[in-house]
Amino acid sequence: MKAQLLATLENSKQYTLNVAGKMPERGYSFKPVETVWSFGELLHHIAYGIQWWQENYIIGNEIAWAPPAAVVKKKELHSYLEQAYDELKTTVDSSKLTEDAVKGFHATLDHITHHRGQAVTYLRCQGIEPPEYGY
Repeated sequence: MKAQLLATLENSKQYTLNVAGKMPERGYSFKPVETVWSFGELLHHIAYGIQWWQENYIIGNEIAWAPPAAVVKKKELHSYLEQAYDELKTTVDSSKLTEDAVKGFHATLDHITHHRGQAVTYLRCQGIEPPEYGY
């Protein structure tokens, strides 16, 4: 089961990084409407969310939702996303996963998917063809 979780996580990581990579630097400040996050803020939320969901629902350490100020530069966000995914991979790979931890893993992926879908919409609003999804 762990191998399947890690493969699913790697697929999520690669697709998220591909989506992030499609938007040019100038597009990281794009908002389809004023009342939503910018593309960069959205990706920052995904990365922080990975860390928060991991702590609360996979490891089991209850921590408050307290995201740092959003970094919205393309290179820095790409690194932050990679770091968050790599930390989650290490946790999954090195832990004895309880049933609750597996549920937390799937909830984390669901959160990523929800917001990554928004990021794909942002790309389309900018006339950018999103990367092909592969599973």
